[in-house]
Amino acid sequence: MKTITSFEELIEHLRQRGDRKRVAVVWGEDESSQEAVLSALDEGFIDAIFVGCREAVERNEALMAHKEHVTIVDTDDRDEAARMAVAMVRDGRADILMKGLINTDNLLHAVLNKETGILPKGQILTHITVAKIPTYHKMLVFGDAAVIPYPSQAQRMEQVRKAIYICHSLGIEEPRLSLIHCSEKVNEKFFPHTVGYLDIIEAARNGEFGRCIVDGPLDVKVSCCKESAVTKGIDSPVAGETDAMIFPDIEAANVFYKTITFFCKAGTAGILQGALSPVVLPSRSDSKESKLYSLAIASL
Repeated sequence: MKTITSFEELIEHLRQRGDRKRVAVVWGEDESSQEAVLSALDEGFIDAIFVGCREAVERNEALMAHKEHVTIVDTDDRDEAARMAVAMVRDGRADILMKGLINTDNLLHAVLNKETGILPKGQILTHITVAKIPTYHKMLVFGDAAVIPYPSQAQRMEQVRKAIYICHSLGIEEPRLSLIHCSEKVNEKFFPHTVGYLDIIEAARNGEFGRCIVDGPLDVKVSCCKESAVTKGIDSPVAGETDAMIFPDIEAANVFYKTITFFCKAGTAGILQGALSPVVLPSRSDSKESKLYSLAIASL
């Protein structure tokens, strides 16, 4: 598979692949969700299952023009819509779950329900973002900007695993992943998580995540700029060529996410990984393009 280097290439890849993923949209009443779903229908890589808010969907003439690829499941309650959509994924009737106009907590309550949810026992739910930053020469995968506040070592290992998985899905044969910190030194006293970085690097060398190169701790600039690494005297196989970054906590990852989208006008896609299906969980402030890209990554 050719390496995908932009969201445009990703959508073209899905268009040429020719199959459609079934997307269960939980209460897709809002305009941006409907526009993103419509764009994905136009591109031909999804079938849409709207759970709830029939009238709002049927009022959208552009959506109804795709009626052979649009299904509406009736319910008058948002929480019930979440439970029904999750059941569709669990029973194999949907491939992707998408948040519409429903609170994130309410949707996750259905996803994480121990008896009826879609998070297998022992799995970890984490958020992975794929970004295309105009000033960087490749797609950049990173996590976790939305779900896990302060990852344990086991959670961080899963973040690495999920990020590498998405890189492989993008056609990157040997992704280079950077474990991010504010410097390049392990500091057991003040930043004990950096000690765990060494174990993750060793696990990568032993093939636990498949074919990849992992290094750290490294800061963001060294990870993405070879000249910075040379200036600082850092010799790393990841420096300047990072495909993926794992941040130390949600605060750092979220600030990075908001910075690149606002100041750098980056295109982004975000999905939850670890459940039985990808979960498209957009922020209220995400653009319709971001929601479309998220559907595309989930479909990939």
